Amino acid sequence: MTQPTTVRRARTAPPEPLRIALELAAQGVPAFPLRAGKKPFGNCPDCKNSACGDRPHMKNAGPCHCPRPCHGWAAATTDPHVLTSPPWASAWRRAAAVAYHPGGAGMTVVDLDNAAAVDWARQTLPATQTVATTRGEHWIYQGTMRSVNGVREGVDIKSTMSYARWLGPGIGATVPLPDAVRALAVKEPSPARRAPQALTVPLRGGQGECPHRTTTYLDRGIAMAEQRITEARSAVHATVYRTFLAVLSTHGRCGCLTDAHVTRLFTAAEAKGESPRHCTDAWTNALTRLGL
Repeated sequence: MTQPTTVRRARTAPPEPLRIALELAAQGVPAFPLRAGKKPFGNCPDCKNSACGDRPHMKNAGPCHCPRPCHGWAAATTDPHVLTSPPWASAWRRAAAVAYHPGGAGMTVVDLDNAAAVDWARQTLPATQTVATTRGEHWIYQGTMRSVNGVREGVDIKSTMSYARWLGPGIGATVPLPDAVRALAVKEPSPARRAPQALTVPLRGGQGECPHRTTTYLDRGIAMAEQRITEARSAVHATVYRTFLAVLSTHGRCGCLTDAHVTRLFTAAEAKGESPRHCTDAWTNALTRLGL
């Protein structure tokens, strides 16, 4: 008598992108699928055009808890149950690549898009974990910051509210995010910002000769400020701002400073690589900080 046999069905292996995403999730790196063209899958009809109100952790925080991989980087997750859920299955079958949310993993990616950008990074930034890309490299640092594209020619910063394509583990070990990268995200001021000008605020006490209005005292102070900027070895943006703040704290309320003095400070800052607009921004911020 023939015994009945049990037919065992072979377990289907997950698609390669899903397998990679699950490995990233296990390491605490939020992942999600990308379609052809390195783009996120489009939002479902319920989420299209922000009809859902967007996800709670997006810039425009809303109530959306859509189970599908909508909203790009905001859908990235480390939850294997979500990654392997039926609402995500269709996207994984059509996925061309895997993306991850650097900020969600406590990281920042400096995306260097050409050879010139890579050369700049090697001369300017501390060595860290490096991943080769099609046209350049990803430099990965520990720590998060605001994401900004086009901070300089061929350089994007991807961290919070952004995503990067997973291209492998790369080489080297990550190091802390340096000030030099954070400084790249300093927002350019609008052309309407106030330009540096001679200060016309009242003299301290409202009467009498200004105690600073002596050639020796004022010139020494401006010379020291120029030297402080010139000798800055790192974090030039911050040094320029702190120096402007110090000068204005001492001379900003007594009417000592003239256009000639301000020009000397701007010239020193520009010699260190600051743009005129960055100088104007730092000066205006210092004025605002002191209520001048």
